[in-house]
Amino acid sequence: MKAVLRKAGGPGTGEEKQFLEVWEKNRKLKSFNLLALEKHGPVYEDDCFGCLSWSHSETHLLYVAEKKRPKAESFFHTKALDISGSDDEMARLKKPDQAIKGDQFLFYEDWGENMVSKSTPVLCVLDVESGNISVLEGVPESVSPGQAFWAPGDTGVVFVGWWHEPFRLGIRFCTNRRSALYYVDLIKGKCELLSDDCLAVSSPRLSPDQCRIIYLRFPSLVPHQQCSQLCLAAQWTSFRGCSDGYDWYTRVTSVVVDVVPRQLGENFSGIYCSLLPLGCWSADSQRVVFDSVQRSRQDLFAVDTQMGTVTSLTAGGSGGSWKLLTIDRDLMVAQFSTPSLPPSLKVGFLPPAGKEQTVSWVSLEEAEPIPDISWSIRVLQPPPEQEHVQYAGLDFEAILLQPSDPPDKTQVPMVVMPHGGPHSSFVTAWMLFPAMLCKMGFAVLLVNYRGSTGFGQDSIFSLPGNVGHQDVKDVQFAVEQVLREEHFDAGRVALMGGSHGGFLSCHLIGQYPETYGACVVRNPVINIASMMGSTDIPDWCVVESGFPYSSDCLPDLSLWADMLDRSPIKYTSQVKTPLLLMLGQEDRRVPFKQGMEYYRALKARNVPVRLLLYPKSTHTLSEVEVESDSFMNAVLWLCTHLGN
Repeated sequence: MKAVLRKAGGPGTGEEKQFLEVWEKNRKLKSFNLLALEKHGPVYEDDCFGCLSWSHSETHLLYVAEKKRPKAESFFHTKALDISGSDDEMARLKKPDQAIKGDQFLFYEDWGENMVSKSTPVLCVLDVESGNISVLEGVPESVSPGQAFWAPGDTGVVFVGWWHEPFRLGIRFCTNRRSALYYVDLIKGKCELLSDDCLAVSSPRLSPDQCRIIYLRFPSLVPHQQCSQLCLAAQWTSFRGCSDGYDWYTRVTSVVVDVVPRQLGENFSGIYCSLLPLGCWSADSQRVVFDSVQRSRQDLFAVDTQMGTVTSLTAGGSGGSWKLLTIDRDLMVAQFSTPSLPPSLKVGFLPPAGKEQTVSWVSLEEAEPIPDISWSIRVLQPPPEQEHVQYAGLDFEAILLQPSDPPDKTQVPMVVMPHGGPHSSFVTAWMLFPAMLCKMGFAVLLVNYRGSTGFGQDSIFSLPGNVGHQDVKDVQFAVEQVLREEHFDAGRVALMGGSHGGFLSCHLIGQYPETYGACVVRNPVINIASMMGSTDIPDWCVVESGFPYSSDCLPDLSLWADMLDRSPIKYTSQVKTPLLLMLGQEDRRVPFKQGMEYYRALKARNVPVRLLLYPKSTHTLSEVEVESDSFMNAVLWLCTHLGN
């Protein structure tokens, strides 16, 4: 059977409804309005907390929803109780679910960007036969549960719990939030801790034989994204010879794949993913398959959980990037693309252990390559004077897209794109904007500066404390190197970046104003010091500036000064590059006031600047209308100021 969540109603319709439908093949068996019984609030459908898990008996469904909040009303509600009555009469008339006066505007913390209104998740169980819904008890009050599934024999539930005290921080794209693996025993009525409680964990996955759990663990709570460990824990075995009775075999966590400080040669550079696929185990419960960034590519890997060996399933291919969608009974479903080839679906069976490199992939659909686009990866070594003292010898890469056969390469303009994060990366996958720009005659340079994921933990740790300096110099070095080698038109170079990529773009037009003829930025970080009090990730401001973060820290003047020193706003007086700003008014990550601050500073200095403010958009500016409008405006801005 299959379970599907479906929404009905919504804003302006009077009432939002969420239905859980149970299907068998192409026939709908049942439909439940999950909000009708008022046991909980809206159901979580995100990939951070959300889950929809069948019990092994297929009689119950486990999911995550917002905790039911007490009803609240104004002090001046017209149906207030008659205060002339006695205390006994008021107690008799007061109902258990009566609204609380004065709490009408009570503030509830949420989990930040793209998680608005999600505050207190609870684990819920639907009895498919009776339609009854129950909220699981036993979850510690100090954590918010999610990513849950049924333990063997349906005797309990395993889940990830995130600490939310003393307050919640933004969790989207932040794998460093303190969390742990828990087990709620439904028979004994108690909750047990299955992992360390001072680190961060993600995506526990139960093996097909229901004996072991694999999960990701992040050994540092500092950078938002980093190299992770793959851990094995919570091993069960049947007891008393009964197939439906399970007990603990061992609760010792073992590290199957450890953090990789630095890639050596062509060796594996570590695991860089925030979530494992829901289907990631081989049929024999011995291997785990996942995708991970490796320098400027994304490849598929198989890990032997007993031996700890890691084998690439896609190395030696055409240089594109892969994403595993699922694996079921050793049949892998994956997505493949390159910067000049849109995504296509491929399937292949996982070969026997030791023969993983012999996967035979079959395309379910053929994607047509985009003509006249060529691309390559450039390996870059920073000059000696720009080496990191503690992490010397690190290199980085850039992906270059260019028109295949331009009439005159010296007339080709170039758009430089540093990525956001800063701990993320560009990979050799399909990206719409770079491909479209390339088709229009631009060369596009995507820079994976030091601090990007996929190059080892040392590279990631080299950047905090050096933002605004090391990353800026890396991008500028890449630009100068490519211009020397490719002979593009050095008089027509532009910048385009969002978030931390916007931070770098604004730094570059301030520190190297003669290099760039135009700049387009989306929700850029402009002033780290002023952003700290308004963002959902204040820890980012402190950590990336090179300081330890504590929830009770109150920055002193030296910290404010240091944040300001690393910010693009410092170089405003040197900017002369025409700038297009695109801001989302509902951005919780980099509040739009950051861009407004820069807009006013440039307007005061008569720098050509244009501001687009999208009233309902968040950090990604990903709505169809907004994305299309922003692209058209960006292209017109580039063509106008580069003279293309």
